[in-house]
Amino acid sequence: MNSGLLLWGVLFGSIGIGFFVYGKKQQKPVPLFCGIILMVIPYMVSNTAGLLIAGLMLTAAPFIIKT
Repeated sequence: MNSGLLLWGVLFGSIGIGFFVYGKKQQKPVPLFCGIILMVIPYMVSNTAGLLIAGLMLTAAPFIIKT
């Protein structure tokens, strides 16, 4: 495990917690599920580039998909 993977994992996990809390309070499913996935994905992806791509896509999804 390298330091880049660890730092990106912490960043995307923090963003995921924020999306999860927002989605739960506002009863919005897209930020809620994106938050859950952002919190879990650092455990599943062992490649820094893959984590960065997936994290950026999931971070942008609630802003693109409006429900």
